[in-house]
Amino acid sequence: MSKSKPLQVALIGNPNSGKTSIFNLLTGLKQQVSNFPGVTVEKKTGNFKIDNQNIQVIDLPGTYSLYPRKEDEKITYQILMEDNPEQKLDLVLLIADASNLKRNLLFCSQIIDLNIPLILVLTMNDIAKKNGTKINIEGLSNELHIPIISVNARKNKGLAELHSTIQQFILKQDTSKSQKPFLDIKREMNIPIEEIRNSSYNISDYNWVHYLMNYKTLFINQDLKDYLKKVSDHYSINSIKIQAEEIMLRYKKINQLVKKYIVELTTQDKKLYSDKLDAVFLNRIYGYGILIFVFFILFQSIFWVAKFPQEWIQSAFQKLGLFLTTIMPISWFQDLIVNGVLAGLSGICVFIPQIMILFGLTSILEDTGYMARISFLMDRLLRKVGLNGKSVMPMISGFACAIPAILSSRNIENKKERLLTILITPFMSCSARLPVYTILIALLVQEKIYFGFLSLQGLIMMCFYFFGIIIALIVSFILNKFIHSKEKSFFILELPVYRSPRWKNIGITMVQKASIFVRDAGKVILLISVLLWFLNSYGPKQKMEDLKNKYDQMYVQYPNQKDSLEREYYTEKIEQSYAGIIGKKIEPFIAPLGYDWKIGIAIITSFAAREVFVGTMATLYSIDSKEQTSTLSEKMRLAVNSQGQPIYSVATTMSLLIFYALAMQCMSTMVVVYKELRSIKWMIFQFFLMTGLAYILSFAAYQLLK
Repeated sequence: MSKSKPLQVALIGNPNSGKTSIFNLLTGLKQQVSNFPGVTVEKKTGNFKIDNQNIQVIDLPGTYSLYPRKEDEKITYQILMEDNPEQKLDLVLLIADASNLKRNLLFCSQIIDLNIPLILVLTMNDIAKKNGTKINIEGLSNELHIPIISVNARKNKGLAELHSTIQQFILKQDTSKSQKPFLDIKREMNIPIEEIRNSSYNISDYNWVHYLMNYKTLFINQDLKDYLKKVSDHYSINSIKIQAEEIMLRYKKINQLVKKYIVELTTQDKKLYSDKLDAVFLNRIYGYGILIFVFFILFQSIFWVAKFPQEWIQSAFQKLGLFLTTIMPISWFQDLIVNGVLAGLSGICVFIPQIMILFGLTSILEDTGYMARISFLMDRLLRKVGLNGKSVMPMISGFACAIPAILSSRNIENKKERLLTILITPFMSCSARLPVYTILIALLVQEKIYFGFLSLQGLIMMCFYFFGIIIALIVSFILNKFIHSKEKSFFILELPVYRSPRWKNIGITMVQKASIFVRDAGKVILLISVLLWFLNSYGPKQKMEDLKNKYDQMYVQYPNQKDSLEREYYTEKIEQSYAGIIGKKIEPFIAPLGYDWKIGIAIITSFAAREVFVGTMATLYSIDSKEQTSTLSEKMRLAVNSQGQPIYSVATTMSLLIFYALAMQCMSTMVVVYKELRSIKWMIFQFFLMTGLAYILSFAAYQLLK
């Protein structure tokens, strides 16, 4: 193996087998997230070194076997069946749950027969031991003719042995030579392998079986496809029959291995810890109360815990702005840096603590196994509105970001339920709304802590998250009446065992999500902040000159009122600027909602990304006030209209909260909806449905409360 060329290693395994933990253990923070070519399925890659050998790890989507049903499973299948020597995998690490090894061995046996170099990595060994499961690793390894390593990702146990085994592979360059077929295809299956084989392709018998069944969809060259079509037509190949026969033969051998090398104690004498917890958490009465309490703690933490680092960040930016103002000469460049770039950066960084807390707590819920229980609890309710329990995971994922949430809807086989899930998922309050909620709720109520921990602002935020859920369910219920389908719906869910969180992985997730927020949202916010600075600082030349001359004369006439005159000048200047002109044009359309032209500009810029609202307001009010000593919340709270009344009254703030809770303000989400549904009709429908509903309910709220 050339040391200059990275070793291509793939991580594969069943869902919930601990694959992500092993990936994080091997690569740490040296990870990249992109999409597989030609599709929107997430591709996670990372790098590490052993013996100066560069190793690139690809975390393939989880799948149960080489018979894929979903889009992401097909990606794994295509890569494992790849016939291009330049892109062929050098080594596969199959991650298997030791507490449920029998199910994992099906996939393992198939990889062995593909003749791909393989290492079987056993995870969740502590759970297997607690359940009374004992595995003869050495005996099973000898029987399968592959190395088997036991790894505990939480305690870093087994990592050195895994590295050593990979190192041995690097030296030998191909462990597949020592592997022996699990299933003798020629002897045990009624398939004419000898007749099918083509000497031009050096692949295993089992590869030929899959090529024969799936040549129409596999990425193989056209000559081979034509050849396989002839063979398939000649022998009348029945793919379903072959698949059923193969799985029966494999499980027959797997059952023999389980009896020989795996000892499992019956659960009749020992009720599992997870079952005891499920008796409480999945109870039909107080299970839902626990669910609401979990969300209550989640949103309380977002406000209560994040309050302190947010204050430090705000204070740091205020001091930095004041410092730059004193050391830099007064010029357009100083204005750009302080009121454009710095104001935009503060609008990004101040919400990093809340983003990290949100993702950290949701990672804990997923890592402990409780997230799957939420799906189970919600299935009965969702069926009444045209969905099922599988819709819960996309909806919950929507609290983080609608884009991966919509992609995860591929899990839903029923086309109608998948369509409804995609249409309502953006109603979930994503992390991009979090900065908007925070700044507006702070205007609505002063921060009050009851009993030492209960935050009033946190309660209001939780209400808006539930508001989004309720609206989503109502919309789904109505659409379900108009969208018809004859497909039957089934909900089968595997509940993972409860386990303690892997704190290192949660820390990595928090850092990754914060960096993604800063990188992705930051670029948009900074760009728009600079653009807004220009639009706010400049306007029609003659008008701006006349305005400057007017106040220059007033400074001379009223020298004792210079400070108040400067505030009036900057207020009038921004109204005469290009931003002011644009805002005044759209003001008649948003005035019925209680919004002024500044809010109108923020709404327009927010259609690029919701969180841009905060950066926009930070830029607008930074330029307007010319004060670096107060926070954005304070500047907005003190803002008044031409009649001297507060702009952000209870009616206006509530209207704005409702608008941002419901409106479709994410171009990236719209693109993903189009790609997933392959329909511009549904994308446009969703945009007008969400934005129209937001306008109507915001209008109603303002008119009732004003």
